[in-house]
Amino acid sequence: MDSLQNHFLIAMPSLNDTFFERSLIYICEHDAKGAMGLMVNRPIGLDVQELLAQLDLKDSPHLLPTLENQVLVGGPVNPERGFVLHSAQPHWANSSNVSDELMLTTSRDILAALGTPKAPQHFLVVLGYAGWSRDQLEQELAENSWLTIPATEEILFNTPFEERWEKATNTLGFNAWQMSGDVGHA
Repeated sequence: MDSLQNHFLIAMPSLNDTFFERSLIYICEHDAKGAMGLMVNRPIGLDVQELLAQLDLKDSPHLLPTLENQVLVGGPVNPERGFVLHSAQPHWANSSNVSDELMLTTSRDILAALGTPKAPQHFLVVLGYAGWSRDQLEQELAENSWLTIPATEEILFNTPFEERWEKATNTLGFNAWQMSGDVGHA
């Protein structure tokens, strides 16, 4: 299977009543060893300004517009670990390119820069991640648990969280709720 890096996984309705119900996951890494992604449509109930204050990184009483962004639940693995998915800007300590336009950074230096002129133009702050071992994601795709589409910055950064899953499914040209989770064989 080709790499799904820089693609979205769209949870099928069959994942109802699971952690991933109506989730949209951005795949950051996908290779022979497995896959890693970030759920990008589930706010945790904490904005970036509050998170930075908890980490003693911002003591400004001013609420900067970009710091009103919500921190997201990235997945069930290591929920205490933070990630910043952001527009390409190569000078952070622990960054990796996910695509030509996007990077993933795990260092505190980018957090300290959020809300300043040094910050990336677009960013998502995410706690935790979704991970799949070797061939696990491929098996879930074969079981019709997920649909895939190429990721877009429009959905990542310009679509309200509560509309991201539906907007991603609409790009497929059909209503995902009308699909069956059953696998058929000819």
